Amino acid sequence: MNLSLHSPHRQLIALRIEHADLDALIDLCAPDGAPDEFTLRRLKKRRLALRDAMHRLERALQPQEPA
Repeated sequence: MNLSLHSPHRQLIALRIEHADLDALIDLCAPDGAPDEFTLRRLKKRRLALRDAMHRLERALQPQEPA
């Protein structure tokens, strides 16, 4: 499999890593109470956007079913 620097597979890996990092950061902030609610909401919104981007890439990478 050819994994160039800007291939969709690489982009998907990068998105998954960023999503996991945000998960960890949100988990660290949530129990202690985030520095402010706005920051926590912004992090969760970014995490949701990453999840949507991952789903779009995954759908684009899946082969189309014959009609």
